[in-house]
Amino acid sequence: MANKKTSIGGQALMEGIMMRGPEVTAMAVRRADGRIVMEDFPTNNKVPKLCKLPLIRGIYGMVSSFTVGYKCLMRSADLYADDLIAEEEAKEAAKEATKASNVTPSEEASADASTTAETVSAEETSPVNETVKDEVSDEKSAPAKEEKKEEGGVFGTVATVITTVIAVALMLGLFFWLPTFLYDISIAKLASGLTGFAARLLRSVCEATVRVVLLLLYMILVSQMKEIKRTFMYHGAEHKTIFCYEKGLPLTVENIRPMRRFHPRCGTSFLVLMVLVGILLGMFVPFTGWLRVVCKIALIPLTVGIGYELIKLAGRHDNLFTRIISAPGVWFQHITTKEPDDQMIECAIAAMEKVIPEDKEKDNW
Repeated sequence: MANKKTSIGGQALMEGIMMRGPEVTAMAVRRADGRIVMEDFPTNNKVPKLCKLPLIRGIYGMVSSFTVGYKCLMRSADLYADDLIAEEEAKEAAKEATKASNVTPSEEASADASTTAETVSAEETSPVNETVKDEVSDEKSAPAKEEKKEEGGVFGTVATVITTVIAVALMLGLFFWLPTFLYDISIAKLASGLTGFAARLLRSVCEATVRVVLLLLYMILVSQMKEIKRTFMYHGAEHKTIFCYEKGLPLTVENIRPMRRFHPRCGTSFLVLMVLVGILLGMFVPFTGWLRVVCKIALIPLTVGIGYELIKLAGRHDNLFTRIISAPGVWFQHITTKEPDDQMIECAIAAMEKVIPEDKEKDNW
């Protein structure tokens, strides 16, 4: 079993890790009180025959991985938000307790007397009617609360859809329209003497360079956020744990800690490979302006399919070619993966142990 290539993959979450095995997908999230919360569900292995074909399987795999990963990410974000709310409530309770402890005995006696007087007055004014009134008020407010909750759910869904649409629009604008626009207003005028293949090659390389720079700047900026830094640390724990399993070593913190955190089958490597594939495909697009942008967007499925086949090749083989195509992704992983602490590694172990199949041959890459 030593140095096997496993099909088990993972994803860093908010304070946790998701591992996806051939039979089970599991997520382990570290709560604020130190507990590790485990959730798992069956991995969907019912892949249509058409989606098992080369190139097409890459598109299907990316959509499937994104769907599962997004579901687990949102779940971990909910747990993280619950912990933040609980922390704020605890702080408020501590403040109230501090204020209460600072009240003088005379003030406390005065407050007690006032409360007693108010209670007697309330009892003298038909306590039965007041109780009935409160119960009726609660019964009337219950449907309103439910309706408000439903409205919140609807508005939350609409907000999520709108946010997703805006994010996709920004992504398409930044990574497809902006490189083409910048080339047309700058390099295109300087390279007006070039024609045919040379002109298309120059354009494709320049556009890809802008995309790489944008991707690099984006990753550097988000990596400065506290939550993202910790997510990148969990990303490192995921890679180290998979390496440890592939080497056939027991999954312990001591064995995982010295492992490499850069993995050739990482999603970061896949993104970089897609950019490189885009350079090659861009050389066959003869159009300029908006028509070129539309063609590049239409080529996304083919780009994903080729990128998947390359990442699959890099995962199965270790030679000069695979090391060359993996190198750019590994460089980017210096940003997207960080050294984890022992608690993060424990989360990765918990998720990994849950997805390892009894038949070890089922997870061969």
